[in-house]
Amino acid sequence: MTAPGDTRPETASIRQELALERYRYILQQIHTVNENAHRFLALFQTLATALVSAALVLFVGYRKWDVAPATARGGVIGLLSLVTVVAAFTATLIVVGAMNWLDYRNEECDITDEFVGPGFRKRPRPGNFLRWYETYVLLFVIVSVITMWLIAAIFLLPAMR
Repeated sequence: MTAPGDTRPETASIRQELALERYRYILQQIHTVNENAHRFLALFQTLATALVSAALVLFVGYRKWDVAPATARGGVIGLLSLVTVVAAFTATLIVVGAMNWLDYRNEECDITDEFVGPGFRKRPRPGNFLRWYETYVLLFVIVSVITMWLIAAIFLLPAMR
């Protein structure tokens, strides 16, 4: 077994190979984190569309089905509550993904600083969040849920009397 500061050529070569493998892994993880934001948005859009469609079907058909208005209102509120839960889950996954991305990028910078040279890659700045597409996906999720609740509160629920 060799000491951590061992400078033999074979030790340096193994160290560089391990660093290269770690660098490849980090780049793959960054790519995965970037793709996940799109997956989370697709999941939210699919579930929100299905749940809001169910709420609209309930709104349109509750009289024909002889469902009491209070029960129908409760159903609409329940479906919108499920949309809100899905939105909260999606938002959490997006925020955690952004934090993971920052961590992986910093680790990438650590490796390039050591093996290529300091400053080879600029470290990410959380202050640049306005340039991240995750910011706008998150805003879309939040604004769409607020809009759904407002439409229900202003138009659907009062009409269900």
